[in-house]
Amino acid sequence: MEIKNIDVLGATGSVGLQALDVAKRMNLSVGAISCGANTEKAEEIIRLFGVKMCAVADESKGKLLKAAVADTECKVYSGENAAADVAAESRSELSVNAITGIAGLMPTVRILESGKELALANKESLVTAGRYVMALAAEKKKEIRPVDSEHCAIRQSLRAGKRSEIKKIILTASGGPFFGYTKEQLAEVTAEQALRHPTWKMGQKITIDSATLMNKGFEIIEACHLFGTDTENTEVIIHRESIIHSMVEYKDNMIMAQLGVPDMRSCIQYAITAPERCEAVSGELDFASVSKMTFFKPDEETFPLLRLAKEAYRRGGSCGAALNGANEAAVSMFLRGKITLPALFEAVEKATLESYTDGWSPDAVFEADRKARAAVLRYTNGG
Repeated sequence: MEIKNIDVLGATGSVGLQALDVAKRMNLSVGAISCGANTEKAEEIIRLFGVKMCAVADESKGKLLKAAVADTECKVYSGENAAADVAAESRSELSVNAITGIAGLMPTVRILESGKELALANKESLVTAGRYVMALAAEKKKEIRPVDSEHCAIRQSLRAGKRSEIKKIILTASGGPFFGYTKEQLAEVTAEQALRHPTWKMGQKITIDSATLMNKGFEIIEACHLFGTDTENTEVIIHRESIIHSMVEYKDNMIMAQLGVPDMRSCIQYAITAPERCEAVSGELDFASVSKMTFFKPDEETFPLLRLAKEAYRRGGSCGAALNGANEAAVSMFLRGKITLPALFEAVEKATLESYTDGWSPDAVFEADRKARAAVLRYTNGG
């Protein structure tokens, strides 16, 4: 199926803006977008692409944007459910869900229910409700198209063999800015230091998650849901150069890897065109300039959230939702300078393990999320 029309949810964020750049380069039309508080950027996008529908979570911001684009054909939706409503009503062939956090879950559900193709950058959809989302995708006979560089790499590496032949999935990680740090050193780091990612330019929340290795823990959960594996045959390896984006080891011990310069636009493009390939939107990899590639085991004692993510997947139910909610709350406090990273680790673990149930419906997911956030506040005395 050749995609000609797309929607971009979370259009003013890092991944959303890169998706729009890909759309422009590929001459795709953009039917609908959603945005956070940056309605000035949203107006610019609406005018540039001739967007017909826009969702704004903040109702007051939505009113301002509606007045600003009154001379266009764009219909502005506002409110908590606006992105999900736009995702369902748009007639585009594919939706890129680049919303940050659990706010992206219901748009994912509505996109799948509508029968459209889904390019998924919102990892929380699978972390919090993977069983539900994958069941819905199977019911609608839709393959979720992963946008994360790691899962995009795995998807491509899987073309070399059958799912039944997989021995191991290997997720690569840059290690973040604190690679090699001790627990004592982590107690002294600041949010400003944590936001200095060595490879990728991303939003604040995901950058902190990369620094704590929580992001890699989330990606383990994603991989297990997307590719039908489990935590026992899903491995993380630190690869500082971020040239190998992930690998698949088959039962004959042969490993297939996807390599390229670190550029999310190539992942977005492949999510749109797969299994076909198009002219590059990213730079060419020059092996001579790479010089070397290094690999290390992750330190799960110093960075315990990686281990906790595996435990959350094994426990099932709404444990992933509790993990995500606790982490979002704790990351917010760390960014405000209210807690240290070791305190973040401790609060997330305690809140996760006390807040989940065996339920995995959206209602159970949102309840676990709420309870975990409240628990983090208790364990940190409100920050």
